[in-house]
Amino acid sequence: MTNRAGLFERQGYLVLPGFVSAAACDALKARAEELVAGFQPETVSIFTTHEQTRTSDAYFLSSGDAIRFFFEEGAFRPDGSLKQDKTLSINKIGHALHDLDPRFDRFSRTPELAALASELGMREPLLLQSMYIFKQPHIGGEVNSHQDSTFLYTEPPTCLGFWFALEDATLENGCLWALPGGHALGLKKRFVRAEGGGTTFRVLDPTPLPEEGMVPLEVEKGTLVVLHGLLPHRSGPNTSPKSRHAYALHLIDGTARYPEDNWLHRSPSMPPRGFS
Repeated sequence: MTNRAGLFERQGYLVLPGFVSAAACDALKARAEELVAGFQPETVSIFTTHEQTRTSDAYFLSSGDAIRFFFEEGAFRPDGSLKQDKTLSINKIGHALHDLDPRFDRFSRTPELAALASELGMREPLLLQSMYIFKQPHIGGEVNSHQDSTFLYTEPPTCLGFWFALEDATLENGCLWALPGGHALGLKKRFVRAEGGGTTFRVLDPTPLPEEGMVPLEVEKGTLVVLHGLLPHRSGPNTSPKSRHAYALHLIDGTARYPEDNWLHRSPSMPPRGFS
């Protein structure tokens, strides 16, 4: 086992500064901004982690093999109009950028990432989901403590998260927080499609995720943070005038079972694929 793999196994995350170049970060930011500029919102979908049924709308549930745009909770006035420009109101873009956009595809499928996934024990890595996260100035919402395997569940759990800081992430603009060793606590719940439509959380262990002991991961632009799928992590709100752009890519192992009731579905014509 390599030193990195051993550390990952012990603490449930890795912080790898300078993993991607500043130029690669800037190119991805520019492409995300182009996508937002071309977005004409016919459907308004708001991303929030505070309501169980927040994501039951069809726009979200059909985004597993599409490029969709989700607004910040604090982006709208009471009459439904945007408080500020569209480019400063989007929370994230998801969830198949890595398959449908050439620039995101190139960023996501590099020999370095393939080697890292293998080093961390992935036998048949599949790139399942991607998100571009804006963490907008002043209105960038907090993300409550969660485990990625809640949303991307396999049997056995194999979810692996690659989180790229495309800008400096600080306490002021809402950096990640993680619970060292927290991946040993086991999975608390699953986010599934409900039988009658929509979504629900299926509780596996009612013990809440501990908040004590979480550490901030303040990182510089170009850093890759690797997250075990069972690791509790969160991010605070962005109350600063600076954005905190990040790109998150989630992998699962093709050797594991992916249950049908997972919220994220992909068309049979576009199954998840690996690094090639």
